[in-house]
Amino acid sequence: MSDWIAAVILGLVEGLTEFIPVSSTGHLLLTKKLLGLPSGFWDTFSVMIQLGAILAVVVIYFQRLWGVFIRLPSDPKARWFAASVLISVLPSMVVAFFAHDFIKTVLFESIGLICVMLIVGGVILLLVDRWAPTPKEDDAMNLSWKRALGVGFCQILAMVPGVSRSGATIVGGVMIGIDRRAAAEFSFFMAIPTMVGAFVLDFWENKDVLTSDNLGIIAIGFVVSFLSGLVVVKTMLDFINRFGLAPYGWWRIGAGLVGLGVLYAHGG
Repeated sequence: MSDWIAAVILGLVEGLTEFIPVSSTGHLLLTKKLLGLPSGFWDTFSVMIQLGAILAVVVIYFQRLWGVFIRLPSDPKARWFAASVLISVLPSMVVAFFAHDFIKTVLFESIGLICVMLIVGGVILLLVDRWAPTPKEDDAMNLSWKRALGVGFCQILAMVPGVSRSGATIVGGVMIGIDRRAAAEFSFFMAIPTMVGAFVLDFWENKDVLTSDNLGIIAIGFVVSFLSGLVVVKTMLDFINRFGLAPYGWWRIGAGLVGLGVLYAHGG
């Protein structure tokens, strides 16, 4: 398989799964395994193209985000929203700074762990969809600092591949009293600083891997990730409002079982 076809496939996987609670990292690692792609460059590639999906959020929410930015000096509500997002990402950034090497070299190499976490997360989504508490907040741009920080601590769980960043933050938000739509929207906003931080850290640590020969491959994955991410961000909130979290739960369980089956067939 040519590198550009692999880049398109991985870009699609990233864009389609980054913002839904099914674990984009888990799907990327499983896809990379199925395609027979080696570690090294393709691991860095997977992080680089996440910025394309994040750009989709910035484009769709540009007017609201820009409005917040220009009102920061004069509007307490704008400052509160910005502070709530920063508060929510601090826990995972601190943990990532100290545990980055362990996460990348140990956890990311365990395909069995990824499959198991996909299944466990799927079961949790089914349970939460059925027995979620009554929401107390429904505005993603005006959450209390306690709930923003609570969602932030939930995001730490997503450092285990297969858990899902969006899954951990949406489920965590719902369980502490945030409406499903607001929890999903706040997860979008959290993704911007979180993934930009991950991008910068991984870029710095792997800058020697990024050469002029493979920048074109990264560009392909970036564009595909951006375009597919646009589709998902535009449709996900309405989908969750209509169907809840259960479809994602079944998706995760199916993906995890298929992954375990493939792993078993290849002798682990």
